[in-house]
Amino acid sequence: MNNSNKFKELREKYDTFIYDRYEITTDEENMKIKFYFNIPSLTWFYPEIKIAKKYILNKNINDDYLNDLVFHIGLIELISYFKCTCSPNVIIKCGYLDQEQIKWFKKLYYNGLGEFLYTNNIEVSEEELMNITCEGEKRLLPSIDYVGMGNLISVGGGKDSCVSLEILKDEKDNSCFIINPKLPSLKCSEVAGYSDEKVVCVERILDRKIVELNNMGYLNGHTPFSSVVAFISYLVCYLQNKKNIILSNESSANEATVIGTNINHQYSKSFEFERDFNNYVSKYFKLDINYFSLLRGISEFQIGRLFSNYKKYHKIFKSCNLGSKEKEWNWCCNCSKCLFVYMILSPFLYKDELVDIFGQDLYEREDLLDTFIEILGYGDTKPFECVGTYEEARYAVSLLISKLNKDELPYLLKYYDEHYDLELDGEDILKYNEENNVSHYYEDLVKKELMKYV
Repeated sequence: MNNSNKFKELREKYDTFIYDRYEITTDEENMKIKFYFNIPSLTWFYPEIKIAKKYILNKNINDDYLNDLVFHIGLIELISYFKCTCSPNVIIKCGYLDQEQIKWFKKLYYNGLGEFLYTNNIEVSEEELMNITCEGEKRLLPSIDYVGMGNLISVGGGKDSCVSLEILKDEKDNSCFIINPKLPSLKCSEVAGYSDEKVVCVERILDRKIVELNNMGYLNGHTPFSSVVAFISYLVCYLQNKKNIILSNESSANEATVIGTNINHQYSKSFEFERDFNNYVSKYFKLDINYFSLLRGISEFQIGRLFSNYKKYHKIFKSCNLGSKEKEWNWCCNCSKCLFVYMILSPFLYKDELVDIFGQDLYEREDLLDTFIEILGYGDTKPFECVGTYEEARYAVSLLISKLNKDELPYLLKYYDEHYDLELDGEDILKYNEENNVSHYYEDLVKKELMKYV
């Protein structure tokens, strides 16, 4: 898709995007947060967030901190609306950012929109993408005593968060955290032993006008959703009196999607973003809250090996973004995410157990050959999805082929065997990645779990 001319036209026609204000209100049941974004001469946007008051356990909420955390969520929410015109001037009327903060957000916006820019054939530098001006007054946050306890565990309903739930099952004061909960995330939390009051569900409401504009031909594409998770989870952690925000992003999230570039579909899941976020909140929020991925030190292959042993999740977990229906959630069995999960689990579960999960043997699907080749790293790019590294995919497939009768290989495995060499050296894949923010305590929990299934 070549939208480079449209990009220039829209920036000239709509040269300003305004983050006007936010509102925090409460009723009997909810804390409601509403943002006001404006593209003059085009439209206003009013996205919302709702958090049930039953989840707010902190009895000493400081209004200045609450407002500042909500203001920052708005700085992330605006990406979804800014991208329709990519207005070169962004005006922040309801808060203040110093030059270092502006630089931080410009980096996030640019890298988080890397896939969006690439798929729309837009060439623009980080400096040129937007100019940020703040009209709000500078406010210093007061010093407060905040002592959090326990973990807020982000649950998406896929295999990764299930592994984290299992590793942390004996920890005290855990709660699950879900944005816009769907059946798999709720069922996985339930099976892990969490009651309703221990599953914090946040409703994030998109302004439908952005969908209308997308349908009219305005610019559209991927945004860094995990950065939304980061800032909302930080607010929820504060409201819950928790100490740790625990994610389930693995080391393979660091790999670029487009070979030879820094374009990464998973940028806001990467260690780089995690490190940047921690540096930012430690300087500007100064709360005793830790944000880290429990699984950062291990690979997708190791996560697959662990998950293969957690049978209670096998019929309820879902990692597919396309197979949703109104009252159920299925594997579509046509996308790169379905195929990758199938591949990474196949050395441990093939064939009957995998077919029982997915409903069919994806290795027999000739129409998935191009996707298979991309996942293995023999195409021009990785699929623009949350899939593991090329080395992990090749190792998993090679390991499975080495276990099977060569005369009875299914279509995709036969193709691999005929065109590529088996890669059976898994030393690097099985090595613990020390580039992480995991404390020694939680690192020991992960390594102990790995040792159970060597």
